[in-house]
Amino acid sequence: MKTPEIRNNWQLEEVEALFDLPFNDLLFQAQTIHRMTFDPNKVQVSTLMSIKTGGCSEDCSYCSQSARNNTELEREKLAEVNEVLEAAREAKRSGSSRFCMGAAWRNPKSKDMERLLTMVSGVKALGMETCMTLGMLTDHQAQKLKKAGLDYYNHNLDTSEAYYGEVITTRTYQQRLDTLEHVRDAGLNVCSGGIVGMGESRQDRAALLATLANLPKQPDSVPINRLVKVAGTPLDEMESLEALEPLEFVRTIAVARILMPVSWVRLSAGRESMREELQALCFAAGANSMFSGEQLLTTPNAGEESDASLFAKLGLEALAGEEVVLG
Repeated sequence: MKTPEIRNNWQLEEVEALFDLPFNDLLFQAQTIHRMTFDPNKVQVSTLMSIKTGGCSEDCSYCSQSARNNTELEREKLAEVNEVLEAAREAKRSGSSRFCMGAAWRNPKSKDMERLLTMVSGVKALGMETCMTLGMLTDHQAQKLKKAGLDYYNHNLDTSEAYYGEVITTRTYQQRLDTLEHVRDAGLNVCSGGIVGMGESRQDRAALLATLANLPKQPDSVPINRLVKVAGTPLDEMESLEALEPLEFVRTIAVARILMPVSWVRLSAGRESMREELQALCFAAGANSMFSGEQLLTTPNAGEESDASLFAKLGLEALAGEEVVLG
């Protein structure tokens, strides 16, 4: 089977045309591409830990951790290294191959870097892949994280550039792209995706995926989050905002797979509220990565027991150790 072409010149009209395909045709195309590069019955499993919770200065309208949103979330200081390493050991025992650490910051401060670097090297020594999401990075910070053993850095674009100002005003779209450039230049793997169901149009979803696919190097991991409404956030208070229709979410997964054939397409936030049938369709559409554990930073997630049951029903296996594509 031939290796699919990786393109960095997708036009918005082409991506919209994929979204408009008959559902069965879209899934068939996505599944065909998926099988060219991945084992269709293997899923990479990650665990996400909040290493610094709340008090973020950004105004992201979906976020429970913004100091500007009245979510009554209890702020926590940066976690101690031993606490993080114990959580990583437990994640590995539970079957996760990657441990992701997230801090609610606009950007990491110099005084915190040494502890962050120690966390990275410690998790790496456990034989796990390492990922962090800390907000914006400078070139120098990205290089230091790489030297410490960081494998992936997550920095989501969230939505299309056209819709971005409806969601966030304290950080520009270009600043997000600049951080991704610093991450790439440091030799780190890029993890970047977005959130759907924030009131954006299908064209916005298409534009987000086109932007990701057209980066100089396509992201190694693409998390697709389905909005989880959090009490006290502006999006929760928007009465006209309805949940994204489930099959539209599956279409988003499928188009992401077609545009980014060798990326790990991850089911992220929102999975806790998805029925098994919806998750099964997402895996059929090309999703091959997910977060495990009871919580994602501050929002609930499907538990390990329900995940094990779903995997058994679908004949899926958690990918162990290094991630390897077939092609």
